[in-house]
Amino acid sequence: MLRIITQQADVRAELQRICDRTQDEQLLHKEATVREVLQAVKRQGNKAVLHYTDEFDNQILKPEELRITGSDLDAAYQQVSKELLEAIRLACNQIETFHRQRVPKSWVHFGDDDVVLGKRYTPVDCAGLYIPGGRGVYPSTVLMNAIPAKVAGVPRVVMVTPPRPQKAIHPAVLVAAQEAGVQEIYRVGGAQAIAALAYGTETIPKVDVITGLGNIYVTLAKKLVYGTVGIDCLAGPSEVLIIADETANAIHVAADLLAQAEHDPMAAAILLTTDGALAKNVQVAVERQLVDHPRRLDTEKAIAHYGLIVIVESLEAAAELSNDFAPEHLALEIADPWELLPQIRHAGAIFLGHSTPEAVGHYLAGPSHTLPTSGSARHACALGVETFVKHSSIIQYSQTALQKVAGAIDVLATAEGLPSHTDSIRRRIQQEE
Repeated sequence: MLRIITQQADVRAELQRICDRTQDEQLLHKEATVREVLQAVKRQGNKAVLHYTDEFDNQILKPEELRITGSDLDAAYQQVSKELLEAIRLACNQIETFHRQRVPKSWVHFGDDDVVLGKRYTPVDCAGLYIPGGRGVYPSTVLMNAIPAKVAGVPRVVMVTPPRPQKAIHPAVLVAAQEAGVQEIYRVGGAQAIAALAYGTETIPKVDVITGLGNIYVTLAKKLVYGTVGIDCLAGPSEVLIIADETANAIHVAADLLAQAEHDPMAAAILLTTDGALAKNVQVAVERQLVDHPRRLDTEKAIAHYGLIVIVESLEAAAELSNDFAPEHLALEIADPWELLPQIRHAGAIFLGHSTPEAVGHYLAGPSHTLPTSGSARHACALGVETFVKHSSIIQYSQTALQKVAGAIDVLATAEGLPSHTDSIRRRIQQEE
């Protein structure tokens, strides 16, 4: 059952326990396994990828079966409904429209004495997308990762995803990839897929950035290859924190909590409310909605271990607790969410009002649903166009400008004990004189 506590209890300690839920006692053992996989793939390429795909996914593949073929893609379109295809295309349009507003623009400033300063933004050459396939089918995750990469102008976008029984990839995932502009798709998952993207194999290209969500082995692999490649974030199990007042609908709030809990047995679903009656009504509504839930077992586990209702003294107190937790998804189901919004400092995505369930953001509002979790929203952001773009500084000095700053550079370089820095300035000034 979803527990109810009051703010007089040690709420912060309980929220911290939930935030730390991914700190597995076996983490070091899992990390050792991931390191072994990474090194094997780095040394042996396809051979290691195929070995671990057999060992971990029980799928025996040949090298030529790693890449999805054109006939596989054609067949996928025949297997999805017209309604699903239309929904995918609508989501594509919504997501692309949002991200086109976020493309950073290169700029140049021409200052005094012909000094030119600026920034130049360019996309990475190749992006790798990891799409999970263990507990469900996620065409939405394909769109949320691939479309920002294409909008950023990445010329080569490749995707990896674990094979299902009989080496299959769900047709909805394949169709979503095609609609989003993914050029290459490989049937491989787990740490071995991250290794293949990071180091390259005979079949799978080495990429510059890896994005996407996965299990703990995928997350650890992304952590360990960071530096060799860029990554989006180290995302853990999904989470939602809802702040609600007496104007909220208990049935709607319960459905929103369950919408996160159904993702994973480690998903977190938290309600902070000023209304004691709402808290009890939500607790009852959750139990009722669980009765015939298709994913009841996993959802109940999440609710039992990482579900919580806290009765708070005020919305301001709720905002402070939320900032401590820094949730992946924050829903403000209150009478005036815009009034409370300035008090919110840390959240991956914020949903305002009674008619904005998290599911809108998950599928087609536009912003990516790949978001920081486990408190990392304190310093990290949602995946976006910026994930696939890097910037270079542009600097040009005229001889006149160089002469004006030569003395200051000389002093600084001398203080740092770097004589050639000073010499590189002096020789230019003396040459001019």
